[in-house]
Amino acid sequence: MSNSQPSEPELLNTVLKPLLEDFQYWFSRACTLLENERLSFISCEEQTDLLERVKQAQKEVTTAQMLFQATDGQAGIEASMLVPWHNLVAECWRISMRWRSIKQKPE
Repeated sequence: MSNSQPSEPELLNTVLKPLLEDFQYWFSRACTLLENERLSFISCEEQTDLLERVKQAQKEVTTAQMLFQATDGQAGIEASMLVPWHNLVAECWRISMRWRSIKQKPE
């Protein structure tokens, strides 16, 4: 029985690539919501701030993806960079869930 551990580039390609794609997906959805809906449960300033933070995170993720591709999957990302993106996605999920629950209530 062989102990075939994946190489670091294989592991990065298996884990990091889809993770970065997920961040892009969720940030894109958040931008669509924040740009197209007025969320009555947060102030205009909070909505604008959240949108700007999401757009900044999108740029950071795009840069990470470009670096990953340019190095043929040889470059990873510090976990300390992933945590703020994860927290921002979670914040966007909470906002989205609240917006959906308000939108679904009968008037």
